[in-house]
Amino acid sequence: MTDNNLRLIDANLNRLREGIRVVEDIFRYIFNDKDTSTKLKNLRHLARISDYNKLLNSRDVKNDVLRESIKSEQNRDNLNSILIANFKRAQESSRVLEEFTKLTSIKDSENFKYIRYELYNLETVLINITSNSK
Repeated sequence: MTDNNLRLIDANLNRLREGIRVVEDIFRYIFNDKDTSTKLKNLRHLARISDYNKLLNSRDVKNDVLRESIKSEQNRDNLNSILIANFKRAQESSRVLEEFTKLTSIKDSENFKYIRYELYNLETVLINITSNSK
């Protein structure tokens, strides 16, 4: 696998775990929802591939051409908008990981597909719950 492919995987692994973590922390600290927090934590811990050192060595943050935030990334209207943005971030990243790990491991690819579908399901349930609790 090329360094650029590894760089893409590294960025998307980080994005996936970060997105899940934001949602997890909202359900842990704001809603005090242990079951949902635990489900999200378990998904976050599944978001791994074996060769961490290769990923770390491929990281090139200073040359990221889209490192600067765009306006829509800097604004959130409310808690629900934070949840939606982070569910989408995690789902999109898991899709990229699903596709690119097909180059090296069908097992990893299927793992990221599983994560993506679990996130779709959780989003449907949780967004409805949080929208109705306003």
